[in-house]
Amino acid sequence: MKKIISIYSNSWKELFVTKNIVLCGLMAALAVILSMVASIDVGPYIRIGFSGLPNRIVECLFGPVAGCLFGGMLDILKYMLKPSGPFFFGFTFNVMLAGLIYGTILYQKPVTVKRIVAAEFLTKLTVNCLLNTLWISMLYGKGFFVLLPLRVLKNAIMLPIDSCILYFTLTYMKKILRYLDGYSRKKKFSA
Repeated sequence: MKKIISIYSNSWKELFVTKNIVLCGLMAALAVILSMVASIDVGPYIRIGFSGLPNRIVECLFGPVAGCLFGGMLDILKYMLKPSGPFFFGFTFNVMLAGLIYGTILYQKPVTVKRIVAAEFLTKLTVNCLLNTLWISMLYGKGFFVLLPLRVLKNAIMLPIDSCILYFTLTYMKKILRYLDGYSRKKKFSA
């Protein structure tokens, strides 16, 4: 329990570092651009989207509290920029919950396939299959158990794809950050 409290406490403190806020702003801009231009349709019901990757980077770097708040604010911003249907807070809640899940599993830990798959599976099960299906059922009057099988199948297909994309993204992001950290130290000592 102390470990979880420490993760959330450290994540809260990340929100008060200026360079972290700047990076969150850049990630938000990237997410908005990716949501408007970058997705691959693999069929009538399956789409590989990349707009969630900036969220995952923020959650990995700054933890569950920062990821939750970032995701919630970004979801509202995306809706204001490009509304699609009525606003429903349930979907914003889903993004915030996903931020908590990814942030708790990935923050201050090495990037491993096992950890990525666990985060993806837990998010797909709770957020995508259960909560999203519940919200869609409530909004459109469709039966929950009528929608559930197709949504479970879609998420089962997307689990390995999303896990691979996230693993490679976070692995290279960590390498870039290590390089930049080493570069800034060399520059500091050479001055």
